[in-house]
Amino acid sequence: MSTIRRLYRGETNFGFVEHRKRWYTLSAVLMVICFLSIGLRGFNFGIDFKGGNSLQFPTGHATISQVQTAVTKSGVPTESIQQAGSGSSAQFVVKTSILPQARINTLENTIASSLGPKIPINGKPMAANDISVSQVSASWGRDVTDKALVALIVFLVAVTVFISAFFEWRLSVGAIVGVLHDLVLSAGIYSLIGFEVTPSTVVGLLTILGYSLYDNIVVYDKVRENTRGILGSTKQTYSEAANKAVNQTLARSINTSLIALLPVAGLLFVGAGLLGVGTIKDLALVLFVGLATGAYSSLFLATPIACDLKERQPQFKALAKRVAARRASAAAKAEVAARSGGEAGTTTAVLAPAAGPSPGVDDPTPGEAPRPGARPQSKRRPQQKRGGRPQQKRRR
Repeated sequence: MSTIRRLYRGETNFGFVEHRKRWYTLSAVLMVICFLSIGLRGFNFGIDFKGGNSLQFPTGHATISQVQTAVTKSGVPTESIQQAGSGSSAQFVVKTSILPQARINTLENTIASSLGPKIPINGKPMAANDISVSQVSASWGRDVTDKALVALIVFLVAVTVFISAFFEWRLSVGAIVGVLHDLVLSAGIYSLIGFEVTPSTVVGLLTILGYSLYDNIVVYDKVRENTRGILGSTKQTYSEAANKAVNQTLARSINTSLIALLPVAGLLFVGAGLLGVGTIKDLALVLFVGLATGAYSSLFLATPIACDLKERQPQFKALAKRVAARRASAAAKAEVAARSGGEAGTTTAVLAPAAGPSPGVDDPTPGEAPRPGARPQSKRRPQQKRGGRPQQKRRR
C-alpha cells in the first residue's frame, strides 16, 4: 500500500512522539537564532511605531524606480517607498522620519518637478500641492503595541483555562508552548529579513495564534479518544496512543495547512514579490511564517510535550512498565518457540538417514569388486514371465 493511501487512511506510523528529542533540539536551535537576531539586530519599525511623515500621490505613468531617483535627487532621507492599490486608484507612498517642514517642502517640490509630466491630474502635470502629506505620531504605534500585548495576554490566559477545563492542564502547557514557539519564530524571521513592522504585522501575529491552537485542539481530541480506558490494558503506552492520534489526524493537518498557506503564498510571492504591492508584504509574510510554524508545532511540539508531562504521572509510569513486561514476555516466548522449532528440524535432519537400512550398503556397485568378508550373493533365477507360454522340452 502506498504511503499516500496509508496517510489518508490514518495508518501511518511516523515517530512524532518517539523522536521528540530531535524536534526539541531543532526548535531550540531555531529559537536561539531568533532571540540572537532580535537582541542584536532588532526590528525595522515603521513610522506607525516610531513616528514620521507619509507622502502619497498617484502613480500615473511613473515607475517606482523613477520615484526612487527623484527622492534621491532631493537629498531627503526616506524610510520606504511603496506602491499601494491598483489601476486608477494606485498611489505611491513615500515614508520618512519626522522632518522639519522645510525638508518636506523640498521633497514635495523635487517629486513634482521630476515626475509631474508623467503624472497628469485633470489634464495638467502633478504639482506639489497635489501631494498628500500626513504626519504620524509615535504615540499611536505605542498604543497599538500596548493593546496588542494586552490582547495576547488575555488570549493566552483564556486558552489555558479553556484547554484545562476541556482536556487538562498538561495538554494546555503543550499548546501554549507551541503558540509561544510560533510567535518567537515569526518575530525572529521578521528581524532576520528586516521587513518593516507595521500594525498589519501585529494583526497577523494575533491571527496566527488562533490557527495554531485550532490544529492542537483537533489533535488533542483524537488523543483523548485513543487514550480512553488505556490504564486497563497493556497493549500500548500513553505516548504510543498519542502518536497514533497524531498520525490519524496527519492528513487533515496537512490539507488544512496547504489550503491556508496557498493563498497567503500567493499574496507574498505574487502580490508583493512579482507585482510589487509592498503594502501587503508585511501582513503576508507574518501569516505565511506563522501558519507554517503553527503546523509544525502542532505536530512536533505540542503533543510530544503533553506526552512528556503525562508520562510523569505514576499511573502512566506503571502502565509503561506493564506494557514493557508484556512485550518482553512475548518476545521471550517467541524466542523459545523459535529455538524449539530450530532444534526439532535439526534432529529430524540428522536422524533421517539412519532410520532405515542404507540401500546398497552391502551391495557392491555393478562392476565393482565385493567388499572383503561380504556374503556371497546367490545367482538369481530368471523370473518367468507371467502369462507366458510354457516352454516345451526339447526332444532328443
